[in-house]
Amino acid sequence: MKKIRAAVVGYGNIGKYTVDAILDAKDMELAGVVRRKKSINENEQFPYKVVEKITELQAVDVALLGVPTRLCPEYCKEFLAMGINTVDSYDIHNVRDLKAELDRVGKENNSVAVIGTGIDPGMGSLARALFKFMAPGGITHTNYGPGMSMGHSVAVKAFPGVRDALSLTIPKGQSMHKRVIYVELEEGADFEKIQEQVKNDDYFVNDETHIFPVDNVEEMVNMGHKINIEREGVSSQVHNQRYELKIEVQNPAATAQVMVAAARASMRVEPGAYTMLEIPLIKFIEGDTEENIGKLI
Repeated sequence: MKKIRAAVVGYGNIGKYTVDAILDAKDMELAGVVRRKKSINENEQFPYKVVEKITELQAVDVALLGVPTRLCPEYCKEFLAMGINTVDSYDIHNVRDLKAELDRVGKENNSVAVIGTGIDPGMGSLARALFKFMAPGGITHTNYGPGMSMGHSVAVKAFPGVRDALSLTIPKGQSMHKRVIYVELEEGADFEKIQEQVKNDDYFVNDETHIFPVDNVEEMVNMGHKINIEREGVSSQVHNQRYELKIEVQNPAATAQVMVAAARASMRVEPGAYTMLEIPLIKFIEGDTEENIGKLI
């Protein structure tokens, strides 16, 4: 069986665990890692190829993007136009406009994009869909944390004057959250200005947000995270039906594993762009489809 050749783009928290997950997958092989030139340390020793551009790698089937969410659309369009499938952990939940754009590029170039994988919206969307058809009437609440949000932390790091940042998600219940952010500032940075910019950013504008300057963010980092998805609704005219999913994970490792499964699924669907909701679950699982059906049903 020909193995899927996967490239990892970005070598931060998610990228490193994605490499590990690819190396563990029996149906995949690591084509290499793509990093920015300034991030490549000539003294680092890797047992795999590390390059600046994906064109320096041979026969890449799929690119797994471990880059900040806001860079994903640009990378996806570039790689899809080259005929390379893409998988990302884009964590802005309203993905319909991006999906339509990538769907066009994918169909024009015989490539596939799987958008918004990872823990949430990826796995979370599957749970919400499952609960929705089990109880068509009702309300679903998704509560995150307490724990580190990688997407929100990366968003804060992007602001000029911020050397490092940690964004914690604190659940208030009923799908409402509080953001507690710790920032390590560059010398001479204006904390008040940064605080105003962060609170007005799309990631934070709808949540109660508190920001504190600290001397060393790294000492505070704990990548554990929790998600609680619950629905109380109506099944067959019977009220008070309750469904719940609780997840406690090391966020980057769990996200990477789901991305690798989505990379596999991308090779089993027609060209275009998909969310995880639109791909049959069986296509994410390693191995023969019929054998897996026999084991799982």
